[in-house]
Amino acid sequence: MPLTSLNAQQRNNDLRAMAEHPVDVLVIGGGITGAGIALDAATRGLSTAIIDAQDWAQGTSSRSSKLVHGGLRYLMQLNFALVAEALKERDLLMHRLAPHLVKPIQFMYPLTHKGWERPFVATGIGMYDTLAHVGAKAESLPIQRHLSAAGVRKTFPAMRDDAAVGAIAYWDGRVDDARLTLDLVRTAQRYGALAANRAAARNLVRDESGRVVGAHVEDLTTGETREVRAKVVISAAGVWTEPVQDLAQSETGLKVLASKGIHIVVPKERLDGSTGIILQTEKSVLFIIPWDNYWVIGTTDTPYERDLATPTATREDVEYVLEHANAILRDPLTVDDVIGTWAGLRPLVQPGTKGEATPSTKISREHSVVEAAPGLFTIAGGKLTTYRVMGKDAVDAAIGKKAAKENPSITEHVALLGAQGWSGLMNQSEHLAQRTGMEQVVVERLLNRYGDETLEMLDTVAEHPELGEPVPGAEQYLKVEIQRAATHEGALDLEDVMCRRTHLNYEQRDGGSAAAPEIARIMGDVLGWDEAERARQVDLYEQMRRAEHAALQENDEDTAQRLREGAGNPYPQQQG
Repeated sequence: MPLTSLNAQQRNNDLRAMAEHPVDVLVIGGGITGAGIALDAATRGLSTAIIDAQDWAQGTSSRSSKLVHGGLRYLMQLNFALVAEALKERDLLMHRLAPHLVKPIQFMYPLTHKGWERPFVATGIGMYDTLAHVGAKAESLPIQRHLSAAGVRKTFPAMRDDAAVGAIAYWDGRVDDARLTLDLVRTAQRYGALAANRAAARNLVRDESGRVVGAHVEDLTTGETREVRAKVVISAAGVWTEPVQDLAQSETGLKVLASKGIHIVVPKERLDGSTGIILQTEKSVLFIIPWDNYWVIGTTDTPYERDLATPTATREDVEYVLEHANAILRDPLTVDDVIGTWAGLRPLVQPGTKGEATPSTKISREHSVVEAAPGLFTIAGGKLTTYRVMGKDAVDAAIGKKAAKENPSITEHVALLGAQGWSGLMNQSEHLAQRTGMEQVVVERLLNRYGDETLEMLDTVAEHPELGEPVPGAEQYLKVEIQRAATHEGALDLEDVMCRRTHLNYEQRDGGSAAAPEIARIMGDVLGWDEAERARQVDLYEQMRRAEHAALQENDEDTAQRLREGAGNPYPQQQG
């Protein structure tokens, strides 16, 4: 078994190994933050284990705006340090750590007032560009460009003539958030970390002095519980931060406010434009983001106090996003144009004590690390772009100042799996296409998802040509990608592939339903599913799809949540 394969056998082996041998660091939470912590710890030479009760990135980290950015919003809040930090991380990701995943994207900031607004906005974006270029490790993105009203119409013909008197164009980054998280976990594994998804921390283990020294971990696929011992436990549980702290019966720790953000997806042909758009709203900002075959539009920012596992978009959410997008569009979008949605929860660190809640739109995205109980360290807050800094800070806190100084973080220099040979292979994409008989656009798409690991996939196709065929009903994916999701990327259930290894759940109007039986067949060949299990997996996915569709018809959040909660869960007997 290759060292960098996440799969069912590896998962079972790692669960046994972490129970048999104490580790230095146990990370609870397999989102972007936990994955970054695991990589940081492992590359310092610390024995590391990481677990998540769900699939990798199933929570917040697969439901973001999928941007790697400094955050103009935080610049407007005069949070220069956070913006500078994020822009440095954007530069590292785009040019060194994950260039196969993080891509430049141009945005346009429309101007609605003549005279004063252009110099005001230009100064802000100019500061953004300056912060990005200071200390950049490689050639950074282009600086701002000014557009007249005619330039706006040429760049984004879908915009109404009276929606802007001009615009300022600037650059940021775009990323497949779930795949970035997955590559972090796999890279941590490459450096020795043990990793298991669908593994929940049920209780924390304490020694005679009361110090946390591990956790009782339940394998949700079997119900078996094992004791995992660790010198320190780091919780990176996001919106589940307080429930994990409660396992330690701690009276201290972080308080986290969950804020729901939804996004909608519309077909690429529905909007005529060649750039992204950023708009100010009364609550947050609205992005119109171009992807290959569709546009992503969002987001919202509303406090959330319901089931943390299954946030869902309501009709009111969708209509809010449409209303703000339509404020600038020549041909307004309707609910019928929406082919997919997703809803995610931002974990915002809440200042003050209980009962002194701060509105989510006013809370900073800076992260916090505390020792919630002896031996249990908690990190929360932050943003996807700064995951690496969060990982460094969490490990530094957990091992102490002296050890951190003697054994500092090196992740600034650790390229993720797939990154090392990506640029050279992109230059060879035409020759790779000729050699394999694939279209060049297909080869380049693979390279921009798998980086230099694409060569392994092309070798697999050479041995099994049928795996080079498109998936019926989801022709943008090859069968080899589905197989790899189960052999190398830790997918255990059909939903894992439909929602995170691919994005069929939101990028096609049918949610990938037509392709689901074939995808279940390919996964089943790897995972040993019989016909009954393949049918069950398809049925579970369709249950989830129907529940999300039903919730989308409701304006009331409570009604929508009741419709969605628990639908399609493969492990209902182990959840809780």
